[in-house]
Amino acid sequence: MGSAAHARASSSPSADCAGLAVKVAVAGASGYTGLELLRIVQRHPQLELAAATSEQRAGQGIGEAFPALRGLFSQAFEPLHPERLAGRAEAAFVCLPHASAAPVVAALRAQGLRVVDLSADFRLRDRALYEEWYGPHKAPELFGQAVYGLPEVYREELRGAALIAAAGCYPTGALLPMLPLLRAGVVRPAPIAVDAKSGVSGAGRSLQEGYLFGELDSNLRAYKVAAHRHAPEMEQEARRAAEAGGASGAVSVTFVPQLLPVIRGIATTVFLHCAREFSAAQARELLQAAYADAPFVRVLPEGETPSLSAVRGSNFCDVGVFADERSGLLVCLSALDNLVKGASGQAVQCLNLACGWPETLGLEEAPLTP
Repeated sequence: MGSAAHARASSSPSADCAGLAVKVAVAGASGYTGLELLRIVQRHPQLELAAATSEQRAGQGIGEAFPALRGLFSQAFEPLHPERLAGRAEAAFVCLPHASAAPVVAALRAQGLRVVDLSADFRLRDRALYEEWYGPHKAPELFGQAVYGLPEVYREELRGAALIAAAGCYPTGALLPMLPLLRAGVVRPAPIAVDAKSGVSGAGRSLQEGYLFGELDSNLRAYKVAAHRHAPEMEQEARRAAEAGGASGAVSVTFVPQLLPVIRGIATTVFLHCAREFSAAQARELLQAAYADAPFVRVLPEGETPSLSAVRGSNFCDVGVFADERSGLLVCLSALDNLVKGASGQAVQCLNLACGWPETLGLEEAPLTP
């Protein structure tokens, strides 16, 4: 994969950090994904927090601003100045909005830091497609150089990578159940329908009417129907899997996101048309084989459906599969915590692989139950 070769350029940090503690910076640390990263870094045996940046909270102690973290960190939030992180940090997580992240990533890479970007700025491989959905790219010199951060698919490419584009939360929930089936050539690459329901934390801390408690509680609504910018990311990865399975022709994903009245979690349903007669039992066996060495993907037994409560607060993604024989459809289900496997946990999983550590390091927290 060409992007992996770029990401392992000679200016990259050492590919193997095994046995060494790595100092990390979290850019945008006062947002939901940033705070989740702080929680994970605090318990990670090989990571040490060097800096947590926040323009809004600059000067405030981390525990002062967020009492849940009181006593766990001695640092205060600071403004983001990439050049001041050189020598203080060896790696950085960038938790900034799409388009705003790219120049920060470029500046951090120029300082020699290994970077895991949680925005969409480096996920797509087609620059014209990126600019169609997000506008002009603000670090074109790095476009196409990142390894796509879905460890279950790109585990080998992530080893030693210096620039990683962590997969999006919605795409993770959709891709993990569908990619093995596409690679095996047992389902058609078009049409694919994805319905995903997310907790409100996926929208970050933005203050919008639709995210107010009075609007959200006891409610459910779709938004950006067939017009959400995560659809191209799903299609990109589905196309690669379908081509590996020998399929030709267009890949199309119709994506309908919906907002759930919960804080954490994404429940996803993927509808796939079988290319030949194929049972749910066969599909389950295929998924089990594909994820036999994937510590965070749990393929559920026959008849069991994924639930948000079984993954909340964890890096697990639970996957189930059913068949509708009348219509020739496979119905794949998944559940994950959008702030962990959908964002911060996945980012740490990627960094673990890049540093030569076990991918489970710092991530073996059991789901919060009840």
